[in-house]
Amino acid sequence: MQIPVLETPRLRLRGHTRHDFEASAAMWAEPAVERYIRGKPSSREDSWGRLIRYHGLWPMIGFGYWLVEQKDTSQFVGEVGFADFAREIEPSFNGAPEQGWVIAPWAQGQGYAAEAVAATLAWGDAHLGGDFVCMIHPENAASLRVAQRAGYREFARSTYKDGPSVLSRRTRPS
Repeated sequence: MQIPVLETPRLRLRGHTRHDFEASAAMWAEPAVERYIRGKPSSREDSWGRLIRYHGLWPMIGFGYWLVEQKDTSQFVGEVGFADFAREIEPSFNGAPEQGWVIAPWAQGQGYAAEAVAATLAWGDAHLGGDFVCMIHPENAASLRVAQRAGYREFARSTYKDGPSVLSRRTRPS
């Protein structure tokens, strides 16, 4: 399956390649990146598995994650997209695409997350329809703000893998 390329005024969102591994692994090895996700930096093995998983989402379920880069420099910014990770969590997401985003520490605070999330939501509204969900640690104020600006509204609090989570839903605009 061909992964669509999305563009915003500052960003290009494209499918991952093998050549993106070093930049992705470096981002996921940053303690600040994993602080609210797993609580510890990812190993290179973990990052390789994530890259393979990203690549496999598209042909398996018809959507997935994009690599985010600056349009003018091609510098790696982060990763954003949708997945169905079949999470064992209550309440269940009931098969709704789960949106996620991770921005490299150097790029945080510049509006890149909101820009990339908006671009992927526009694509999702056009190609997937229905509701989207996201799961964010309650102390991750920056991501909670991005979610709220994107139209997500909290519907539950839960625990996932021993960590607290705010579960939010966004209904497709009519």
